[in-house]
Amino acid sequence: DVWLNKTILFCTVFVLSTQGARKHPKQSDDSHYNASPDRCAGIEFDAIAPDEKGTSYFFKGDHLWVGFSGPAELSNGTFKDLDEYHHLGHVDAAFRMHNKKDSGDHDHIYLFLNDKVFSYYKHSLEKGFPLEIQQQFPGVPSHLDAAVECPAGECVTDAVLFFKGKDVYHFDIATKMVKKKAWDHLPNCTSAFRWLEHYYCFHGHHFTRFHPVTGEVGENYPKDARHYFMRVSNVDHGASGKKEPCSAVHLDAITADDTGKRYAFRGKSYIRLDSHRDGTHPFPITKSWRDVTDGVDAVFSYDSKIYLIKGNQVYIYKADAHYTLIDGYPKPLKDELGVQGPVDAAFMCEGEPTVFLIQGQKMFSVDLNATPRSVKREVSLPFTKVDAAECGADGVRVFVGSKYYKYESPTILSHSKVTPVPFKISPKEFVCTE
Repeated sequence: DVWLNKTILFCTVFVLSTQGARKHPKQSDDSHYNASPDRCAGIEFDAIAPDEKGTSYFFKGDHLWVGFSGPAELSNGTFKDLDEYHHLGHVDAAFRMHNKKDSGDHDHIYLFLNDKVFSYYKHSLEKGFPLEIQQQFPGVPSHLDAAVECPAGECVTDAVLFFKGKDVYHFDIATKMVKKKAWDHLPNCTSAFRWLEHYYCFHGHHFTRFHPVTGEVGENYPKDARHYFMRVSNVDHGASGKKEPCSAVHLDAITADDTGKRYAFRGKSYIRLDSHRDGTHPFPITKSWRDVTDGVDAVFSYDSKIYLIKGNQVYIYKADAHYTLIDGYPKPLKDELGVQGPVDAAFMCEGEPTVFLIQGQKMFSVDLNATPRSVKREVSLPFTKVDAAECGADGVRVFVGSKYYKYESPTILSHSKVTPVPFKISPKEFVCTE
């Protein structure tokens, strides 16, 4: 893969205790376990949740792992009030709240044990906690198996999924309404984890990817977590973890949708650019846009839809809880936008109904409110070939190879006769090294 995973879990080669990993059920215990568990041994996690900085915590018994490398440590070293309030020997479930409408709740970590819930922010227990689960989440049962947050755009509204056996409780954060579903096709999840828009049910030392709205399971699951979520010395992950230099990076397309999700496309893969705190990893384009099997030439977003252009065809997906191809598509680009494909890049600026299509040294502007849609203006650009382009709060960026050029607006770009001083692609934005 041209984009390599930089957030793979690395297991420690050593085990802090010669007693090895000790398996135990999800039950309370006033004393700490003597052994430090080893996640390379095929461990079953009790809970997984990231904090406000994106550091993920993997819970097992009264231990946890902080982030993606290093040994296990006692949970009460990070969450200091656990033993004081409940002699916590383990947690049943955990998740990071996604509730941007309430800054006093957003990004808090919720930990569950038996019939109690604990709310932490910056590793400090919030005043008034622990509470009965039903006080904070009415309609949600006690003795949970797992929990995971589901932001609007991935679920219909900001929500939390709670798991108990084969039952899934879909909790709407705004209305506090609960819908119970039976997902018999999904294994019993001992923990659940949302990572870069993807949802994983962990069971034993395996995991299964599922859709948070329908429960649909991805193909070729379950998989061994040691092949994907941790690096074990005697297990091949299939990727070296080495990042390529930024000078070798080039894009095929870049866009942001109406919900703020920002994507970069390259080859047959894409990465999410607005969720770096939780990590960065390439996924096949077909995971989100299953009909687009051969990469893209250009992408843009408009009116809660995302347009993916390849060759002479355009695919239009509705951006609901998951991307859904609109009936009748793909269609010829000429029929949809009045331009004969292929094109090299496309972009739109927020609040404007005009899409700009770049083809060689030409840029065409098309009014998406017009019927039929057709080219209303054509201008020449000071580039022989453009790879990608986007328009944001700081203007237009035109990507050529591993560099990009900045313009204050599409108008300035359209009147430009020479190229400005280029900027280098940043390792802070893309998965690459200086």
